[in-house]
Amino acid sequence: MDKIIIKDLHIFAYHGVNPEEKENGQNFYLDIVCYADLKKAGQTDDLNHTVNYAKIVKAVTAAFTAQKYDLIERAAQVVADCILNQFETVEKVVVTLRKPEAPIKADFGYVAVEIERSRML
Repeated sequence: MDKIIIKDLHIFAYHGVNPEEKENGQNFYLDIVCYADLKKAGQTDDLNHTVNYAKIVKAVTAAFTAQKYDLIERAAQVVADCILNQFETVEKVVVTLRKPEAPIKADFGYVAVEIERSRML
C-alpha cells in the first residue's frame, strides 16, 4: 500500500491532565502516515486522484484543537478518526503524537503515543 507521510506537524494545543496544561497550552508534534492507493495519481498527475495533504493538515489541526483532552491517547484517536472519516480513500492511518514539554521532572526528549487505525471493511 502506498503512503502519504506528514512529519513533525507542529500544533499548539491545550491537552493534559494538569490544570496548567489546559490553561497555558504547549507544543505538540504529529507524524501522520496515511495508507492509500496512489497509483492513479501517479499515472494521471491529477490532484483529484490522491489524498490532498494540505487538506489533511487543515482537518487534523481543526480536530486536534477543537477540544481539550486529558490524554494524548485520546487526542491521537481524534486525529485518526478525523482522517478516516473525512478522507475515504485512506485505508489505514498511523498517528504518532509527541509531547516534548510533558510535566515530568526528568531530562527527556519527549513522550509519545503511536496508534494505528484501519477502515472497517
